[in-house]
Amino acid sequence: MEQYVLEMRNIIKTFPGVKALDDVNFKIKPLQIHALVGENGAGKSTLMNVLSGVYPHGTYEGDIVVNGEICAFKNIKESEAKGIAIIHQELALIPQLSIAENVFLGNEQTGIGPIISWDKTRQKTIEMMKKVGLTDNIDTKVRDLGMGKQQLVEIIKALSKDVKILILDEPTAALNDDDSKHLLDLLLGLKEHGITCIIISHKLNEVTRVADEITVLRDGKTIETLTKGTDEITEARIIKGMVGREIVDRFPKRSHKIGDVYFEVKNWNAYDTIDDTKHVLKDVNIQCRKGEVVGIAGLMGAGRTEFAMSVFGKSYGKKISGTILKNGKEIHIKNVKDAIKNGLAYTTEDRKSVGLILIDNIKRNISLTAFDKISKGIVIDENKEIKVAEEFRSKLRIKSSSILQKTGNLSGGNQQKVVFSKWIFSDPDVLILDEPTRGIDVGAKYEIYTVINELTEKGKTIILISSELPEVLGMSDRVYIMNEGRIVGELAASEASQESVMHCIMESNREG
Repeated sequence: MEQYVLEMRNIIKTFPGVKALDDVNFKIKPLQIHALVGENGAGKSTLMNVLSGVYPHGTYEGDIVVNGEICAFKNIKESEAKGIAIIHQELALIPQLSIAENVFLGNEQTGIGPIISWDKTRQKTIEMMKKVGLTDNIDTKVRDLGMGKQQLVEIIKALSKDVKILILDEPTAALNDDDSKHLLDLLLGLKEHGITCIIISHKLNEVTRVADEITVLRDGKTIETLTKGTDEITEARIIKGMVGREIVDRFPKRSHKIGDVYFEVKNWNAYDTIDDTKHVLKDVNIQCRKGEVVGIAGLMGAGRTEFAMSVFGKSYGKKISGTILKNGKEIHIKNVKDAIKNGLAYTTEDRKSVGLILIDNIKRNISLTAFDKISKGIVIDENKEIKVAEEFRSKLRIKSSSILQKTGNLSGGNQQKVVFSKWIFSDPDVLILDEPTRGIDVGAKYEIYTVINELTEKGKTIILISSELPEVLGMSDRVYIMNEGRIVGELAASEASQESVMHCIMESNREG
């Protein structure tokens, strides 16, 4: 009989009105990387939350078997004692603390009695940093690290707990290509340290590269498990299992007329919100036309999000200067309210903190930016509000029990769809999309791309920021390249490629 390090047998998990997991079976062999894939709401994160004790024994049906032993985890601490650790998509780090302090938070290294031994803490942190290739000073504050390095700190935290089964939920969602490659290479290397990995990811090119086996979930059920070397593993095969149909073209074709210049930002400068001596945006100039998708590409930290937020109501930055023109006329934007009044909208990359009211329902989150459209005087017309919410729920296939479900209880991808719906409902003239498909499955991405095309057909101007360069190239009519707070290149769709974008960035580095 084949030995498995982990088996999850006949797992059933229900929430009010929703069966999230329906008799799921999941088996993992020792020292493998096992990928778990599926559409948003398929049950991937729920299954891993059951495994890690986030959902304790008694709140689900079925068995968890670790190395042949049936386990009934009441909390995360009990699963960690069995060598299971989970790294969530939203990292659980404290920005103000150092690398060493974060690594051993809740797992303090003591010397005599209960007193923390900082020598032991520092020594062990340095040892584990070498394992993952993190070379920063251990006293560096986490807030001063890029997202790629913060992911490494999370992995070090897991290693410090003598992890045997490491679960990573969308580990590369916020990383650029270089950081993603480094992280995936690290996962391959963890096998040598006796660690089995479970990875949840929507980036199928990464999944096919590193996974030994791939389990596909759809609508809370196990569809199939594919084994490298035995089964044909292609992105097309995985997509068909995930969505139940083939998707031939990842980026729907757009046929529309691009109009005249409609939105311009000239000589835009901004300094960091915290350190107002740090010049973050330097003489940025962009032009966008009616019915055009303008992509902004660049490495992590290039200034793309800072630019978007500073333009959208000065929600980032200090000492901001420059000119914004809409349809040839200068507009003055002092805050977010002014931005919305002037026909601008911004879908943030940080949906949980500033994109949604997580304790409120889908209906209210969608209508939040445009109450005037569903109101009579100062009274909201609830029938209109319900109709609007149901239309967006249907159009973007938001998986939920109803429009009254709290957004905090939705999967990350479905939360992103609510953010997208909210700003489309405001009917902006200029829509700035910052990582609009982060953490979203292939089928859902296609739906969002289709909506973007519909908006451009109506003459809307779209600015698209994405860390996924294929997405920028596949959806944009024209691409600006940013590096270190400057625009360092502009490419038409016909000449834009991954190589030409990176060439612009490297050239600017040499010139700088």
